[in-house]
Amino acid sequence: MKTYEMAVKAAKKSYFSASIASASSRPAQLFSIIRSLTSLEGQPNLNNNSTHSCEAFASFFAEKVLLLRHDLPANLDTIKELEASRLSSGPVLDHFDRISPADVDRLLQAGKPTTCPLDPCPSWLIRACPDEVWAPLGDIINLSLGTGIFPGELKAAVVRPLLKKTSLDPLDLSNYRPVSNLPFLGKVIERAVAEQLGRFLDETSALDPFQSGFRAGHGTETALVALTDDLRRQLDRGGSGLLILLDLSAAFDMVDHELLDHRLADVGIQGTVLQWLRSFLSGRGQRVALGGELSSRHSLVCGVPQGAILSPMLFNIFMCPLAQLVRSFGLGCHQYADDTQLYLLMDGHPDSAPDTLTRCLEAVAGWLRGSRLKLNPSKTEVLWLGRSDMGLRGQLPSLAGVQLVPTSSVKSLGVIFDTSLSMEAQITAITKAAFFHLRQAKQLAPYLSRPDLATVIHATVTSRLDDCNSLYVGLPLRLTQKLQRVQNAAARLIMGSSLRDHIHPVLYQLHWLPVEYRIRFKVLVLTFKALYGLGPSYLRNRLSWYVPQRNLRSANKNILKIPGHKEVRLASTRARAFSVAAPIWWNTLSQETRALQDLTSFRRACKTELFHQAFGQGAA
Repeated sequence: MKTYEMAVKAAKKSYFSASIASASSRPAQLFSIIRSLTSLEGQPNLNNNSTHSCEAFASFFAEKVLLLRHDLPANLDTIKELEASRLSSGPVLDHFDRISPADVDRLLQAGKPTTCPLDPCPSWLIRACPDEVWAPLGDIINLSLGTGIFPGELKAAVVRPLLKKTSLDPLDLSNYRPVSNLPFLGKVIERAVAEQLGRFLDETSALDPFQSGFRAGHGTETALVALTDDLRRQLDRGGSGLLILLDLSAAFDMVDHELLDHRLADVGIQGTVLQWLRSFLSGRGQRVALGGELSSRHSLVCGVPQGAILSPMLFNIFMCPLAQLVRSFGLGCHQYADDTQLYLLMDGHPDSAPDTLTRCLEAVAGWLRGSRLKLNPSKTEVLWLGRSDMGLRGQLPSLAGVQLVPTSSVKSLGVIFDTSLSMEAQITAITKAAFFHLRQAKQLAPYLSRPDLATVIHATVTSRLDDCNSLYVGLPLRLTQKLQRVQNAAARLIMGSSLRDHIHPVLYQLHWLPVEYRIRFKVLVLTFKALYGLGPSYLRNRLSWYVPQRNLRSANKNILKIPGHKEVRLASTRARAFSVAAPIWWNTLSQETRALQDLTSFRRACKTELFHQAFGQGAA
């Protein structure tokens, strides 16, 4: 019996290890495997669900967009924009450069080897046969770019319905989102266009500088760092703020092609390039795959195609005017694709919001209406930030006829904010989720090797501790300790240590920085990226090199200027605002580390310094 049990355990260990290794670089698939191995309820099997057919889903997804569009006909603002002059006075992109065989190789290797049911052969086979297919592929791509025509055969998407949350009713079609799969060759052509279009947009600074969605060096964390820095500095000055999170319905699906065409021309897209983008967007359709069957084809009359490489870039261009409009009223605005955050900084603690906010919200609602985008005022959230005993006593203005009401907390780009930016609710949510996944990992631990267990824990636990942890600067000790307890438990599980064992040797053996130093490491890496053009300009503009009044030896030591006491008054804010904490921590690095200008070298040297600080100079 014992031999049998050992054989079963060995078989499980081999199977689990192979499953985890196959998905180690694909987080979504790894999560799915972990759910299946721990017998957690996953997505319902729609293949065996006779209630919904693929035709029912296809009709629902198509009609949802058509109904929204029907409710948003072109108005006077739409017509005025379409009739306005479309001549760009700046640089233009009117043709594509031809791509070489080496470019084809790079384009093929850059993408994930996903295969669409409409593909004539698996994508991995194309990548595995360079001598046979790369030259014809290059000809196809260059023909498309040169003629300004995107092949019609590649415009159809195969959609799979995915339940938004496992807790939702699977019988309600509105609880599903369409997950689109596009032909592999179409994505390769898209990638060739995206490289040239993206380079042009970067060189001409055509995109809004505060748009962080799907841009190199930008992300939700950089956007939130800039937002919280502004808010914390405002609170430090004795002021207050209002944060407004706009909610839009199916924004990517609602993009009007005529308006997008106009806005593309505004940023300098002309000639063959504009013709190609028109061809790429027109004549598209989708079919739903379910239970081994495909629905009939449903045409898409608007929107940028879901799952397409170019869609985020095109959507960012479409949304450019909104941020400019908001800032014209003196409000701040950060965007991550269709997530738009408006914030108003106010001196003192006024009883009611100023008229500027009312006018701005009216203009925003009007612009969205003219752009044929559906605003959900009832789902738009508002957070007042300031002293708890001095909140707004008057009413906030309305948005599209709906009265705005402040809440005690909001979730912005996945992070929970409260009125004092304490991050307490966020830390509580993170630790709860992390311990849940630790319990899952503990179930698998007997059947996993240490490296495989570490892979699982990194994907499900420690990655949560690191996500947006640059916002945790200056947390009270009790909150930092909550995060540290999660890391300690994860380290002990990997190493098989008991609670009686001191945690420092365990962390040291894993070469893990403690939570406090992981936060500092993230801030320093963001600082490096901002200083050397690898991050957003809105972070770079918060930092400045120290220039002494006299020629001192420190002039050439890459020191950053630290805001003085006149600029930052409160010790608590002084320790938490990025624009203050970043230069303080940067200046404590060794001169050799500060002098580095390669990101990989800097990360290595920075971690080594912090590791020495955490565990002593003898630490390797």
